[in-house]
Amino acid sequence: MRLEQTNAIRDQVREYYGKVLSHRDDFKTGACCSSESMPLAHRQVLAMLDEEILNKFYGCGSPIPEAIEGCTVLDLGCGSGRDVYLASYLVGAGGSVIGIDMTREQLAIANKHVHTQTRRFGYETPNVDFRLGTIEDLAAVGIADNSIDVVISNCVVNLSPDKERVLAEIFRVLKPGGELYFSDIFASRRVPESLHTDPVLRGECLSGAMYIEDFRRLLGEIGFTDYRTISKSEVPLRDPTIRTKVGTIDFHSMTIRAFKLPDLEDICEDYGQSATYLGTIPDQPDRFALDDHHLFVAGQPMRVCGNTAAMVGKTRFARHFRVTGDTSVHLGPFDCAPATENDADCKPRAGGACC
Repeated sequence: MRLEQTNAIRDQVREYYGKVLSHRDDFKTGACCSSESMPLAHRQVLAMLDEEILNKFYGCGSPIPEAIEGCTVLDLGCGSGRDVYLASYLVGAGGSVIGIDMTREQLAIANKHVHTQTRRFGYETPNVDFRLGTIEDLAAVGIADNSIDVVISNCVVNLSPDKERVLAEIFRVLKPGGELYFSDIFASRRVPESLHTDPVLRGECLSGAMYIEDFRRLLGEIGFTDYRTISKSEVPLRDPTIRTKVGTIDFHSMTIRAFKLPDLEDICEDYGQSATYLGTIPDQPDRFALDDHHLFVAGQPMRVCGNTAAMVGKTRFARHFRVTGDTSVHLGPFDCAPATENDADCKPRAGGACC
C-alpha cells in the first residue's frame, strides 16, 4: 500500500472517530457495538467508570483475559479508555496499563478521567498511561522489546492500513509466554480493494476486515503459530446502503487469543499429555474456558494436545494448572477440533491449528 493511501486511511479513521461519531449509537452497523456477554466481575468494574468514558466506547467485544493481576497490559487503539480502566482495576496497584491511540479527541477524554478513576479504584498513584501514536509503530511511543505481558485491542486492528506491521509489532513487544487477546471484525472472503478507501465502510470496521484465512496465514508467518477463538457472532448490517455495497460478504465479530510461544506447531499434535485446572483463577473456581472448545473443569484431568499443554503450562496460567507428560514421545495428530469441525486430515483452519 502506498504511503499516500496509508495516510489517507488514517485521516479517515481520525475524522470518523474524532468528529463524525459523538456517541456509540451513531454507528450504522452493529460491527463496533459489543453484544458479547461480559463477566459479572467486569460489569461491576464498568459501573465504577465515568459515563463519558462508556458513551465514547466503540469496541466490538470484551477483550480482557483472565488472571492479569500484576501484569503489564497494552491496549492498542484505546479510544476513550474504557478497556484501559477496566484492565487497570483488574491488574491492581502492582500492575500497569498503557493505552495507545492516534485520535487526539479520544485521548483527551481518556486523560480527563485519570485522577478520578485512580481515586475511585483506591490507588495512591495512577497505573495507567495514555500515549498518542499509531499501532503500527509501537517503538515510537516507547514500547520496548519483550516488555508486555498482555496486548489487548477492541475492534481496532481492522482499521489499520498495515496489519502485518501491527501484528509484527505485537509479537516484538510481548514477553516470551505473553498473550495477544483481542476482539475484531473478520470477513468471510477478501474485501475488494475498491471498498478499502470508503470512509464509512472503514469507520464502520468493515472495509478493513481481514479474510479469516489470510489472518491465519499472516499470524503464522509472524510467529503466532496457533491461535484460539473465544467467541464469534455475526455482524448485523442495519443500513441497506452498506448491505448493498458489501454484497455477499459476511462479517463476524470474533474474540481471539494467541501466545508468544516458540514451540507451537501448525496443527495439534498428540504427546499423551493432560492438564488439570486447579480452580485458582479469580472468579472462576469451578471451570476455565481456554477457548470455544477447551473447557477445563477444576480437578478433572483433560487430555490435551502439545499446543494446549504449552498454553496452560508455559504462560501466566502455569500456576493455575498441573500439566503431566512432555513432548518426548509423539503419538500422531491430536483431534481437538469442535465436534462440528472434526476433520480427519486435521488441516489448519479458522480456529487456529486444529482448533
